[in-house]
Amino acid sequence: MASAWLADHYRAPILLFALLLGMAMNFARQDPRFTPGLDVSTRHLLRLGVALLGARITVEQVMSLGGEVVMVVTAGVIFTILAGWLLSRALRLRPDFGVLTGGSVAICGASAALALAAVLPPTPTRERDTLLTVVGVTALSTLAMVVYPVLATALGLSELQTGILLGATIHDVAQVVGAGYSVSQPVGDTATIVKLYRVALLLPVIVVVSLAFRASALSGPGWRRTPLAPGFLLGFAALVAINSTGLPPAALAEGAGTLSRGLLVAAIAAVGVKTSLGDLFKVGVRSLALIAMETVAILAFVLLAVLAL
Repeated sequence: MASAWLADHYRAPILLFALLLGMAMNFARQDPRFTPGLDVSTRHLLRLGVALLGARITVEQVMSLGGEVVMVVTAGVIFTILAGWLLSRALRLRPDFGVLTGGSVAICGASAALALAAVLPPTPTRERDTLLTVVGVTALSTLAMVVYPVLATALGLSELQTGILLGATIHDVAQVVGAGYSVSQPVGDTATIVKLYRVALLLPVIVVVSLAFRASALSGPGWRRTPLAPGFLLGFAALVAINSTGLPPAALAEGAGTLSRGLLVAAIAAVGVKTSLGDLFKVGVRSLALIAMETVAILAFVLLAVLAL
């Protein structure tokens, strides 16, 4: 509730305020009475929140984009995740961290970071890495919301091209909506549909990541084999299928979306509580540079593709 109030009054992402408030409550981690609630929030509430994202997507929305746009967006997601993996190796960071940040930048920001962290094999720094990723993509997404519409105007892009660019490059859904509708109604509509398609790609991406890390060479102390299709991912797919039938009333889908956001806010606040600011400072500039380079990579890829349309 505090995060929502701050987000409404200061026009900033609610997940960012949830993180900051959670980190301010880091002392609570030392009290064992809080441990069960924090564990439920970072695991079960997180998974349920990601699953409910499926209630916002329909197959019809994806089909309305057209084959060329779907190919551009899909290729952009694949390119960014691969770039994250390769850049992490070049920067002497763990490949799984590159997948975490690359997937977050490529798909849907903080929500994707939380979902990927839930299926990647655990490490002693997983929560810290997740928190850093959420902070990084949220900050860059907010910056992109302001800069990208200006860039599109300077380049003389059409409304269709602008909508595709914004929807395919800005990290978080809220910032895509804000950037798109700040230009025009048609741009906002296109950007939102493109963004929702990126969210839908969370399903195949997590399946591929789960499969890749099940028998990864990184397996060792502290690692575990991950399930190929986690339960929350099946729930996500089921809700997309149900929503695509057109049977659920609009109010129900909207309610599921609101509940999803609330659960993700609770989950990221709990991640903040479990991570100290001191731990976050230990990650170094290379990790932050990785997220920035991934952001530039997806922008460059999509911009070149859009100019060619």
